[in-house]
Amino acid sequence: MERALAVIAVLLIARVRLGRRALARELATLVPNLTRLFAGLMRDPRVPFRAKLVLGGTVLYLAMPIDLVPDFVPIAGSLDDAIVAAFALRYVMRAASPEVVAEHWPGDPATLRRILWLAGGGTRRARP
Repeated sequence: MERALAVIAVLLIARVRLGRRALARELATLVPNLTRLFAGLMRDPRVPFRAKLVLGGTVLYLAMPIDLVPDFVPIAGSLDDAIVAAFALRYVMRAASPEVVAEHWPGDPATLRRILWLAGGGTRRARP
């Protein structure tokens, strides 16, 4: 969880301080890209059924208007969705593989690398 907070804080500070348009665009398209990623993973036959259930639950949580941490709470209110998505991706990466996740990512590969790092690395494979 500390890594999640640190990554998001660094991304936001970099966006504000450096004013980089590409980074700002990737942050703005993060939710649509995650939506497309999750939809693609749910249709992929290489992703186990239990991982698809986790993805489906995550999509429902992200779509719910009620969050565990209300959005008006500074910083933490907007981070809960990112943390839930990161944990779902971590589970999918362990159940399938980072390569399967990368195949479905529609955005910048650098952003995917940051998300996979946030989710717990991109080198682990599922146990047989």
